[in-house]
Amino acid sequence: MNGRNGNMTRVNLIVEQVTSLLRAGTYKKGDRLPSVRQAALEHDVSKNTMAEAYDRLVAQGLLEARVGSGYYVAHLDLPRVSPPRAHVAEAVDLVSLLREQLDQHYDVRPGDGRLPPSWMEDSELHRCFSGFKSADPVKVDFGYGSSRGYGPLRERLRIMLLDRSISSETDGLLLTHGANHALDLIIRHMIEPGDTVFVDEPGYYPLFSKLTLAKANIAGIRRGADGPDLEDLKAKLTSVVPKAFFTQSQAHNPTGSSLSPAVAFGLLQAAERWGFYLVEDDAFADIVPPTLPRLAALDQLKRVLYVGTFSKTLSASLRSGFVAAHPSIIAALSNIKMVTTVATSDYVERFVFNLIQGGQYLRHLRRLRVRLEEANRQVPRELEKLGLYARASKVPGFYLWVELPEHVNELQFCRAGAAESIFLAPGQVFHPKRVEGRRAAMRVNVAYGADPRFFAFMKSSLEAAAPQVGRSS
Repeated sequence: MNGRNGNMTRVNLIVEQVTSLLRAGTYKKGDRLPSVRQAALEHDVSKNTMAEAYDRLVAQGLLEARVGSGYYVAHLDLPRVSPPRAHVAEAVDLVSLLREQLDQHYDVRPGDGRLPPSWMEDSELHRCFSGFKSADPVKVDFGYGSSRGYGPLRERLRIMLLDRSISSETDGLLLTHGANHALDLIIRHMIEPGDTVFVDEPGYYPLFSKLTLAKANIAGIRRGADGPDLEDLKAKLTSVVPKAFFTQSQAHNPTGSSLSPAVAFGLLQAAERWGFYLVEDDAFADIVPPTLPRLAALDQLKRVLYVGTFSKTLSASLRSGFVAAHPSIIAALSNIKMVTTVATSDYVERFVFNLIQGGQYLRHLRRLRVRLEEANRQVPRELEKLGLYARASKVPGFYLWVELPEHVNELQFCRAGAAESIFLAPGQVFHPKRVEGRRAAMRVNVAYGADPRFFAFMKSSLEAAAPQVGRSS
C-alpha cells in the first residue's frame, strides 16, 4: 500500500501487533525492543513508519523512549480500578440515556433531546459554521479571557433579557459552557451533602445526576400542564423545606408543558414564605414568546437564579450558556468557575455574539419556529392514529410526553426499538426515583417524531403487545 493512508494503515497494524506481544508477556518490563532499523526490516516498512509506530506506543504508555539508547518496555501492570462510590455509580446510571445520545448508535432517534443535524443543513448557521468570518474587528486575545465571559455577549444578553422583562445588573450575569455547566456551578455553590432539593417530576434527568453526585436528597414535585403542582408542593413543604427548587418554566423537558401565571405566583409565594431559592432553567427561551411568564421576571432575580443556553437552539456541540442572578451569587459562581474551568471559550462566545449581531441567529430562529410548529401539528396527529395521547403544548417546543397503554412494559418496548435501531427515551429515566408499577411513558422529540420508520415500529409493537382478549388459540 502506498501513500499517506497506506502508511497510516501499516502504523496501526504494527501498533496492534506489538501491543499484542506486550500484553502476552513476550517482553518483560525494562526489556529493550529491536532498534528502529531492525524492526523496520522485520515488518518490511520504512524507518519513518516504524519510528511512528514506536512513538504511538510510547504515547499509549506501553513503551519508554531513551535518548540514544532505544525503546524499552514500560510498566505493563494496569493499576487496580477501585469500584465507584455508590452515589457516583447511581449518578452515572441516571445519565445512561445521555450516553446513548452521544454515541449515536441509532438510525431513528425520537428519544433524542437535541435537534437533528438535517435541520441545520439549509440554515443561516450552516453557512456560518462552514466558513465563519468574524464581524468583530477587535483583535482576538489568545489568553483565557475574563472568568465571567466575553463582555459584549454578556451585555447583549442583558438586553435580550429585558425583552423577557428580566432586569439583570451589569455584574449579575455569568457565561457558562451551556445550561448544564450553569446548573453544576449553582449546585456546587448552593447544595451541601444531605440538603433537600425539589425538582420537577417528570423532569430533567441530567440534573438528577448532578444532584446525586452532590449527595443531595432529591424530592420530586409533580409536573402538570401548568407547571409544578402547587398542591403537591404544599404537601411536601409540611414535612421538609428544600434548599432550592430546580424547575423549567417554558417548553418543559420532557413534558412540553409551560408555566402559567397563577402557578408562577404560587411558586414565588412559597419560596418567600419558606425561604428557599428557585433555579429557573429556560433553555428554550429563544423559540417561545418573550411575554410568557418567567419566575425571574416576577421576582427580578432576588430569590430566582435564571439559567439560559444557546446549545439547544444553535448546536449541542456549541457549548455556550449563562446564569443571571443577584451579583453576590454571580461573584461566588464566577469564583467556582475560575477554580474548576478557569474560563469559558472566548472564541465560542465571540462566534455566538457575531451570529446575534449579524442577524443570522434571528433568521435561524424564525425558520426553526416554523419547523417546530409544523412538527407539533403533525406528530400528535400521527400518535392519535395509534391510539396514543400526547398532551398538546401551549407553545411549540421540542418535546411531547406520551403515555403508553397499561399493558406495555416500558423497558421491553425500548429494547424492541433498539433492536430495530430506533432510539426511544423511556419515561422512568425522567423520574428521580425509579418505582415499579409506574405508568409506561416516553419522551418524543417532535423533530424526529415524524419519521415513518418510528410510526411503523410503534404500530407493529403496540399491536403485538395488545392483550389477546377473546382470541382462541
